[in-house]
Amino acid sequence: MALRRFSMITEVDARQIEPGTTVVLEAKGHVTPLAADTLRERRVTVSRDGAVDSTLPEDLAPIHPVRRVAIGSDHTGVALKATLVGHLRKSGLAVIDCGTDGPDTVDYPDIAAAVGKSVARGEVDAGIVIDGSGLGSAMAANKIKGVRAAMCLTVTLARYSREHNGANVLALGSSLVDSSAAIAMVDAWLSTPMREARYLRRLLKVRRLEERF
Repeated sequence: MALRRFSMITEVDARQIEPGTTVVLEAKGHVTPLAADTLRERRVTVSRDGAVDSTLPEDLAPIHPVRRVAIGSDHTGVALKATLVGHLRKSGLAVIDCGTDGPDTVDYPDIAAAVGKSVARGEVDAGIVIDGSGLGSAMAANKIKGVRAAMCLTVTLARYSREHNGANVLALGSSLVDSSAAIAMVDAWLSTPMREARYLRRLLKVRRLEERF
């Protein structure tokens, strides 16, 4: 379906655009200040003319907006996972909890695989994996074809991993971030779309590497 095009976006226009979608603004087009606020509230992405490449695969970018999330942790991240599950559900998202829920030792590759498979199969829109550092879970999840897991320590990295690199799984280290920082990263990550054609073209090359090797 062709994207809607505008030479100007007013407040009235902004309220008629479906939330979470992308529209194209002509090269010399203008967005009014009130419209800009409304577009942000409705999570509408405005791309300048020429920034969208219709030849790229439609399933390349991570799903946005996110409605379903799979989350899992090893024994080191049980408390953080519980906090995030509660936060996500309070935010209106459907959550699949892949465990674990107790103090007994479990291996992070098993949990990361469960989350990664849910993402790769399309059962959820995004995944979150947690262990002590987040590094092992990211490595394990990335062994599953179609998964792009990024271990993040800051909100900026979380946003970039989504917008620039198309991450569909977020890895967190329970020993490195507290619950408030984790929530801030998760919120930024889930709310950031990937729309820029230049980033998508690079992501297509990543997919081709995966398919080739």
